[in-house]
Amino acid sequence: MTASAASTGPARRGPYFCGIDAAMDVVAGKWKSLILWELQSHGTRRFAELRRGLPGVSEKMLVQHLREMEEDGLVHREVYRQVPPKVEYSLTEHGVSLNAALAALGEWGSDRIRRIGAEKVLVGAVPAGRRQPVPGQREQTTVTRVKDA
Repeated sequence: MTASAASTGPARRGPYFCGIDAAMDVVAGKWKSLILWELQSHGTRRFAELRRGLPGVSEKMLVQHLREMEEDGLVHREVYRQVPPKVEYSLTEHGVSLNAALAALGEWGSDRIRRIGAEKVLVGAVPAGRRQPVPGQREQTTVTRVKDA
């Protein structure tokens, strides 16, 4: 049996100067756009999966951003009433449409990475010579920095 968690507070409602101001209000914060990307790329995720996919995010910040994104209608939180408890996060239609709107910004950012010769972080890549995690053992996130060619 599943139950959907109710919003815990009011979504941001302005006033705004323009549409960009309103859009930036819901993606403001270091991790929100990356949470959107992670959910778009990998679909429904549990909290620990999201945290592993976003190296460097603290538990507190991830919880805070997920709550705000749920209040703003970007993320759906599904609570499964079972033991042990299970909670999954996925994008709403509104979250998918925001990701589509951010696609051009992502392309611009990729062009910038190439233009300035910046490093790109590959999450979950296993460097040569390292073994894949053994099933049942705690997985360690690997972050590899590479130069875009």
